[in-house]
Amino acid sequence: MLRPMKPARRQRQQTSRLAPEVRRRQIMDAAAGLLTEQGHLPLPLDALAARAGVSKPLIYAYFPTQFDLLNALLRREMESLLDSGLDAASKAGSLEAAVLDCALIYFERVAGCGPTAHLIVRDPFMADRLERAVLRARDRVIRRLARRARRELELNAKEAIAAIGMATTIPEEAGQLAFRGEMTAAAARDLCRRLVASSLDALRPPRT
Repeated sequence: MLRPMKPARRQRQQTSRLAPEVRRRQIMDAAAGLLTEQGHLPLPLDALAARAGVSKPLIYAYFPTQFDLLNALLRREMESLLDSGLDAASKAGSLEAAVLDCALIYFERVAGCGPTAHLIVRDPFMADRLERAVLRARDRVIRRLARRARRELELNAKEAIAAIGMATTIPEEAGQLAFRGEMTAAAARDLCRRLVASSLDALRPPRT
């Protein structure tokens, strides 16, 4: 005797439904992976839908515009860095300790997940579309480090901001080497640490 088919189909339909937060994360993960592979914006919606395993209308249901999706990704990146202790690290006892701790937290994120935040913030596609609240959290850490650099390294305001800005490129580049498998994570981390320390030493005023 054959089993009735309708209950089985109903069961399959029920198991295929995902909770909204799971589906949202699925789309964001697909967008982050596509972004790191492509290296620029905007993201092709057909490719994103295929990668996420969803329809394009479903993407629009969760993220009405691509700007909404990318800001959600940027917000997730910043929240991850803050959860890893970025804000507290910027208050470490010495300038060198603070910059190194922040650099290594950023390195770990890039090495593990790719340069998602950098690609979103720097791409012209997102010009004037970035969420100010997320940028304020980033800028708060940068300004704190810059104020310390200004005092301890005897730099003016512009020099201090530039010095911290350049220091952030070191963990970013080292993290990408590890992310792409061009260097082991341990070797890239050590390179990051040594380059950040040497760059700070080079900026210190000469002893008299």
